[in-house]
Amino acid sequence: MNLYTINYIKNNELVYRYLREDSYWYKYLNRDSSVLSTIEELAKKKYQVRAEDRLKKLSDDIGLISTLLNVIK
Repeated sequence: MNLYTINYIKNNELVYRYLREDSYWYKYLNRDSSVLSTIEELAKKKYQVRAEDRLKKLSDDIGLISTLLNVIK
């Protein structure tokens, strides 16, 4: 694994945490550093920090507030 990859992992908490939980990805990183972008996407999907996940959460929150207001009426 090259120094750029190591520094990127150490500085990106999301990727670091994902690699700690799913350590088999280290094997792929040692062979090819271009897998790092795939790992980052998987980490974002797992920890739900993508824009799609945020919109879904916002939609759910608005639905909950709407339901609550309808009950109060």
